[in-house]
Amino acid sequence: MAEVVELHIYPAHGEPGHTLSESMVEPDGLAGDRRKKAAVQVVAAQDVRPETRANVVVSMEPGELAASIGSVLRLGAVELDVTGAPSSCPGVYAAVRVPGTVHLGDPVTVAGPVTDGHTST
Repeated sequence: MAEVVELHIYPAHGEPGHTLSESMVEPDGLAGDRRKKAAVQVVAAQDVRPETRANVVVSMEPGELAASIGSVLRLGAVELDVTGAPSSCPGVYAAVRVPGTVHLGDPVTVAGPVTDGHTST
C-alpha cells in the first residue's frame, strides 16, 4: 500500500522549505505553507528532484498518481480532491476536501471520482 513518505512547507517564496513529520492540513493547504496556485501539491517519490517543492511526497507510482486527477486522494484521515497537473513540474494539484493532520507513514488511497460533492467508492 502507498504511504506518505515526505511532508514539506515553503513559507516564503524562493526560500528553503521545512521538512516535517506531521502537518495540519487546513482548508487552504498545509499550516505554515505559503498560499500558491493550489492548496496542496502531491508528487510521487520517483519524480522527486532537488528542485521539487511539493508539499506531500507519496510512494505511489507516478502514473497512478496522475490517474487520480478527478478523484479523491486520502492521506490517512485527510481527503484531497485531485484537481489537475502542474504545467512545469511533476505531480498533481489538489484542493482540501476534509482537513486534518497528516503524518509520515499514513496510508494513501484513491477513492472513487468526485461526484456532486461525494466520492464514489
